[in-house]
Amino acid sequence: MGSPKSQKSVLIICGDYMEDYEVMVPFQALLAYGVSVDAACPGKKAGDVCRTAVHQSSGHQTYSESRGHNFTLNATFDEIDASKYDGLIIPGGRAPEYLAMNDSVLNLVIKIFNSGKPVASICHGQLILAAADLVKGRKCTAYPPVKPVLVAAGSHWVEPETMSECVVDGNLITGATYEGHPEFIRLFVKALGGRITGSKKRILFLCGDYMEDYEVMVPFQSLQALECTVDAVCPKKGAGETCPTAIHDFEGDQTYSEKPGHNFTLTASFEGLDVSGYDGLVIPGGRAPEYLALDEKVLAVVKEFMEAGKPVASICHGQQILSAAGLLKGKKCTAYPAVKLNVVLSGATWLDPEPIDRCFTDGNLVTGAAWPGHPEFISQFMALLGIQVSF
Repeated sequence: MGSPKSQKSVLIICGDYMEDYEVMVPFQALLAYGVSVDAACPGKKAGDVCRTAVHQSSGHQTYSESRGHNFTLNATFDEIDASKYDGLIIPGGRAPEYLAMNDSVLNLVIKIFNSGKPVASICHGQLILAAADLVKGRKCTAYPPVKPVLVAAGSHWVEPETMSECVVDGNLITGATYEGHPEFIRLFVKALGGRITGSKKRILFLCGDYMEDYEVMVPFQSLQALECTVDAVCPKKGAGETCPTAIHDFEGDQTYSEKPGHNFTLTASFEGLDVSGYDGLVIPGGRAPEYLALDEKVLAVVKEFMEAGKPVASICHGQQILSAAGLLKGKKCTAYPAVKLNVVLSGATWLDPEPIDRCFTDGNLVTGAAWPGHPEFISQFMALLGIQVSF
């Protein structure tokens, strides 16, 4: 990483109803890799929130939309100094269609783009680039309905063969949808001068219906972006099948709220799983762990990883599985505070997650309390796996 002075700094331009994954995955992945990330929105300041949208294909003529997490900004738009950033990310969703009419947004994007720094834009984000007259003569892709605008703005349109398509032209990186995040983020890291070492690891995710949306997708795509092979399995389901997810958020109630999240596509079958070929295990939280903890085959998989001393990372309610498997005795760990009972009764030393983004490593085990802790959670897991991003 070098000294703090050499730390790369990136800006994300946000707006209400940007796509949930398209802001949070790059935001937390880059933080996990040691990059400083500012997220700002016109008319709002640090500590304010932007609403997000869950966009996905649901068999209709266009994508469906439902409410996502609330995204907390950490920078004030009116105080942004474009010259201090090494790169820019523009998420998609519905925000870009009105941000594209905002002159202060366009001026900021033009300033960063014209300085030759990397600009990465995904999905509908390219509407902002078109409005700023930055795509003329450039190859770019986007979510297909953005094509007419990009063609009219003089770009060389690249039809996305799949929704994970990404295109690079000079300092411009464009992606079709969040399905392409692994390549999109990797290309951006490389454009920032980043080098990934110790990758090519094989990681397994233990999934279930109503696992927390961020807690599966953020680490999943962050590890894929580091050139790891990542498999996601769920008991009684096969590769290509999906798990519905839950959006757990902190909205001022006595406990977290729940909304439906994205459907998460599994990559492998649970039946006949050979654990020996994997280098590490991730257990997302949400509501899935409370019933996965009753499945003897799930417990056997987790025991095999722990007993082999391989890195295991578990977040939020995931520790219910470790507890049921009898694997926390003598361990120091944290979890979502409501899971403290499981942790203490299983013979572990409880570590208070204060603040909620605190994560801890004890031997081969990384534990976190909730998704705000992903940057620390992923970086501590990377350290156990021997994966580094250096700039």
